[in-house]
Amino acid sequence: MAQARCGKRVVYFVDASHFVLASFLGWVWCFVRLYVRTASGRQRYNVLGALNAVTHELVTEINTTYITATSVCALLQKIASRGVRVPVTLVLDNARYQRCLLVQDLAKELGIELLFLPSYSPNLNLIERLWKFVKKEVLNSRHHQDFKRFQDAIDGCLADLTTKHREKLATLLTHNFQTWNDVSLLDA
Repeated sequence: MAQARCGKRVVYFVDASHFVLASFLGWVWCFVRLYVRTASGRQRYNVLGALNAVTHELVTEINTTYITATSVCALLQKIASRGVRVPVTLVLDNARYQRCLLVQDLAKELGIELLFLPSYSPNLNLIERLWKFVKKEVLNSRHHQDFKRFQDAIDGCLADLTTKHREKLATLLTHNFQTWNDVSLLDA
């Protein structure tokens, strides 16, 4: 990360988020029952994203089917086409479609280093915080009449990350990571 802050390396945190057209409600107990509109169906909007650790710029590969190794390869191609002249490192989780030979071979061919996180450690992936933010902004206690409006809301939020949401994300996307070594329960 020190090299990324100095401009000697570009670091991207990579992960997929699967947004589902459904109701995500905040609730409080009350005497009166409220009925809330909900969308029919459970369509998914998959966003495979790469978040620049320093600039918070987001590179995405989007589809409505599944995230596969070919999706990851398309994302690698987008990152490589940016013409960066310093080494590029991608920090990824251990999803099968990211660890496969096809992805590793393409990364090697493009000169991109893949750094895999330990299993079950989303707390070490910066982009997980971004997905939580987007879901809170776009999905929580909101009704989207149809899938098109749902997609537009997500795309709009992602497009506004470095402008409208910049101040909110400045404190959320910091390089402070909690590791299990910091937890006092392990000493017991």
